[in-house]
Amino acid sequence: MKKWMISIVAVGLIIALSACGTKPQASQPAANENTAGGAAGSSASSQEVKLIATNFAFDQKEYKVKKGQEVTFTLENKEGLHGIAINGLKVNLDNNKKSATVIVDKEGSYDIICSIPCGSGHMAMRAKLIVEA
Repeated sequence: MKKWMISIVAVGLIIALSACGTKPQASQPAANENTAGGAAGSSASSQEVKLIATNFAFDQKEYKVKKGQEVTFTLENKEGLHGIAINGLKVNLDNNKKSATVIVDKEGSYDIICSIPCGSGHMAMRAKLIVEA
């Protein structure tokens, strides 16, 4: 019984530690739209924020959006397996749900964190969402 439990714990630990060590996907040339109004022909009242995750970092330390507008958050994993949670906005993204649209109606600063334990640098994988008037 003890060997069985130790085997399960060992497999779980291996999965948790190797989550960020997965093979990176082939890179694709894409426009990097991390701030409001980057898409041509988009409505003035909607914004897109693309969060690109690599091993233990997001592509930006801060993302800025306008208060009172609809914002679509999209997650792209360039390296490893990551998820995001934006505290206070009920935004939770991962490989199963890669985008979410919310109306951000409160000014301030929101923490963006990696929501999937991805290895030794997981706790430092943070960014900020700044909501401006």
